[in-house]
This record gives sequence, structure tokens and C-alpha cells, in this order.
Amino acid sequence: MNVEGKKTAPIGVFDSGVGGLTVVREMIRQLPDENIVYFGDTARVPYGSKSQNTIIRFSEQIIRFLQKKQVKTIVIACNTASALALDAVRDEFDVPILGVVTPGARAAVEATRNLKVGVVGTDATVQSGVYTKIIQRMNPKIEVIEKACPLFVPLVEEGFKEHNVTREIIEYYLESMKSTDIDAMILGCTHYPLLRSKIRTYMGDKIQIVNPAYETAMDLKKLLEEQNMANDGTKGPHSHYEFFVSDAAEKFRHFANTVMPFDIPTTNVVNIEAY
Repeated sequence: MNVEGKKTAPIGVFDSGVGGLTVVREMIRQLPDENIVYFGDTARVPYGSKSQNTIIRFSEQIIRFLQKKQVKTIVIACNTASALALDAVRDEFDVPILGVVTPGARAAVEATRNLKVGVVGTDATVQSGVYTKIIQRMNPKIEVIEKACPLFVPLVEEGFKEHNVTREIIEYYLESMKSTDIDAMILGCTHYPLLRSKIRTYMGDKIQIVNPAYETAMDLKKLLEEQNMANDGTKGPHSHYEFFVSDAAEKFRHFANTVMPFDIPTTNVVNIEAY
């Protein structure tokens, strides 16, 4: 692909379901000229309860699909896949691949004043200990408290954001973290920003809540500029966005329209097992 082709080529983004749209939303804000191809693995969500080998296999299939779309770079907009598959797929594929864990960890290291950071995520992300490892590599003095909140993803996916049960489950999971003296907390799953206001209300104002979606978009911007791949918007007036899922396209589209700054006209189903 020549330099001009690289500039106008799309960015591939994938997640286990709808959560990665929080990353896409930030990418659209920070990189309005870029074209994006999104894949949500709605047939196999959630990833948080699956094994590392399974998550690597799923990620490989999705990356092969995205490469068919001629993407110039790939963002794994899923903390679980970033934690468990990023190193493996980076070694395997010759396209720049970013995850969401390192940008989020770095933002928390910069945010904390008392060197105590909380992380909420899926079972797989928390069991991997990836946030603790990366944060302590950046600053060994920081104490990290991680907490798995497995029900947050299904609550978001099923549209229970505003339901009383969500408030109760936030309290159930975060009660122990609220009694610590952390001053920064990472939303270590891309679904969780959709519960951000509820989490903030429960945790209180003294805690800075870190959304890795924003940090990831900024890292992506830097990467594209450094590698001379940024789309300057001269080759066409409108950015082009495509959305693909492995199942339940209408349900995905309906939910996506509550997250995205515009309505998604169509969502296509892909047989991802074929890749």
C-alpha cells in the first residue's frame, strides 16, 4: 500500500460486543478525518469469562477479517483481549496493533496523588493482573487494588444502564473499594464508561475516574502521525464508518445508536468462524 493509500485506509477496531463503541466515539472526536471499520463479536460476548487461548483465537480470526478490509492499523477496544491476546497477535501480524490497557494505566499513574489506584474489570482482566504489572512498571511505589465486576457487561449489553438493579450491583461490587483510600480508578473494560455517571455517583468526587477510551484515541493519533499514516481529510469530504458483528445485528444497531454521535444505518453480520 502506498503512502496515499495508507492515509485513506481505514482503522480497524474490535471488541467483544458494544463496549468498544466508547473507544470509537473518542476516535471520531479526536480523529474526525479517519475511516473506521468496527467489528463487535456479539455471538461470543462476554470475553471476560473465557480462557486466554480462546481469546487469542477469537482475536486472530477478527484480525484476519479486518485485514481483508485493508486496515492500516488495529485497535483492540477490549481490555480482556488487550490483556490476554495483544502480545500474541502483535508477534503474528504485520500491522500496528494498539490495546487499551497501557494508555489507561499511564493516565492513572499521572492522575494519582496518594499512589493508590483502583481497577475494575472483567474476571479475565483482573485475574491476568495486567494493570497491576503495567502500573508498577511505570511506578513501583503505586499500590493497585483490582476488582472483578462481571455483571457490568451483561447489564450494559441488555440495556439495564438506568435500572435500579444496576445501582445495587455497583454498590455490591464497589463497596470494598469505596472503603479504601484510592484517589484514581480505571474503568478497565470498554463497557464500563457507559456506567460512568452511576459509578461516579457511588464512589464520590474525591476519586478521579480514568476512561482508557480517550487515552487510547490520543495514542492512536500519535502513532498515525509518527508513521505518516494520518488521514488529512483532503481525499474526500466525509469519513466512512462500517460496522460488522457476528450475531444479532439489529440489537447491536439499536444499542449503538444510543452510544454513537450519529445513527448507524446498517450493521452487517459476518461468519467470523470462517476466518
